Amino acid sequence: MAKKLIPLAIAYDFDGTLAPGNMQERDFIPAIGMTTKAFWKEVSDQAKEHEADNILVYMGLMLEKARSNRVQVRKSDFEKYGKELSFFDGVLPWADDNGENYKGWFDRINTYGKESGVRVEHYIISSGIREMVQGSPIASKFKSIFASSFQYDHHGIATWPALALNYTTKTQYLFRINKGDLHVYDHKKINDFVPKSERPIPFENMVFIGDGETDIPCFRLVKDQGGHSIAVYAPNGRGKKQRAQTLKKDGRVDYVTAADYRDGGKLDQVIKGIIDKLSADHHLNSICRD
Repeated sequence: MAKKLIPLAIAYDFDGTLAPGNMQERDFIPAIGMTTKAFWKEVSDQAKEHEADNILVYMGLMLEKARSNRVQVRKSDFEKYGKELSFFDGVLPWADDNGENYKGWFDRINTYGKESGVRVEHYIISSGIREMVQGSPIASKFKSIFASSFQYDHHGIATWPALALNYTTKTQYLFRINKGDLHVYDHKKINDFVPKSERPIPFENMVFIGDGETDIPCFRLVKDQGGHSIAVYAPNGRGKKQRAQTLKKDGRVDYVTAADYRDGGKLDQVIKGIIDKLSADHHLNSICRD
């Protein structure tokens, strides 16, 4: 009989965590004839004026500006924007000057986990646009992508926000991973009582990786429940490292590292250390049960 692997869920924010900047800034905002600064200022101003949620405001503004500038906002258009996203070093597979091929982050960590008796699952929990993530080169690496998304009419054109994830609602999706309820529309199972021993992925077997203040509720939930929280920062981002270190100083996260996903880097070592610990703890507990 095949040995049962220990489950480990790694949940990631997206913007600033796996990819530099905000996903809307690369192609969409220039397409509607605005600067990044002007777009986000208008979002902030509208949110303040209407006492509104920033995520809903930015999604509504995307549709409003697209219509007024005759920019198409079909699901396929968002997926096309996603194909053009760039990522931090080590996330994607790469080849050196000699043509030697190297695995990307997800395949490399999956392999290390399997060799250690651990089944690694990857998830996205992001306020960004789900359809853009689904169009990105790494979409297939995730068991589920939880992110803000739109409703579409019969022509496939975005008409209204369908789902908006802000800094507090993001924690709901950690519980969905914990309980194995990955259907966003299902509000019954997620609220049903499930003994901790029967949950598919205990919080102790969970890692959350994010980059800033909007990730604090997720950081704290995972950390306080016995899992591991990691704050990453853009390697060349001004002031990013200091802000991430403040999260560690304030007890919000366990570890701080650059968003460098290359083999042998600090983040790589931290995740492999967590896998090693999980495997060792499981082995020790199995000895005590016998």
